[in-house]
Amino acid sequence: MPITLTSSDDKSFSVDRLVIKHAGTIETLISTMGLEDSEEPSMPIPLPNVTSSVLQLVIEWLIQHKDDPVKEEKEDDGERRTDDIPQWDQDFLKDKPQSVLFDILLAANYLDIKGLMQTCCKTVANQIKGKTPEELRAHFNIKNDFTPEEEEQIRKENAWCEN
Repeated sequence: MPITLTSSDDKSFSVDRLVIKHAGTIETLISTMGLEDSEEPSMPIPLPNVTSSVLQLVIEWLIQHKDDPVKEEKEDDGERRTDDIPQWDQDFLKDKPQSVLFDILLAANYLDIKGLMQTCCKTVANQIKGKTPEELRAHFNIKNDFTPEEEEQIRKENAWCEN
């Protein structure tokens, strides 16, 4: 059964029900409305927080991962890895501008797509890994509002966590 999703800029996307299974927000909505087994076309689901360009990318990711098991919420085992991003996901996110990557991350959070959210977070983590504060400021366009004296004081206070 196709589901129609409508972006914030009023573009509609018809998506197969099996493709959308990773989107927890939409799954919850469908089950709450009792539409799980319905063959009737449902009314469009508005997504006011997602633009059409980002929704198109999210749907592309969902189509690629439609056969993957749905990630369940699990206990935090304390281990966080960023070197286990599947190759297709790396290629998918590799050349995206930073603003698009963050928009995809926000959409994944809004739609409760755990796999996409984890992949985006790992990608951002890999981008900042090993960078100096100055490199991070340049990468994320952050203005340095510390005086040199304040910066030195912060470095002294946090010397324990360096290296």
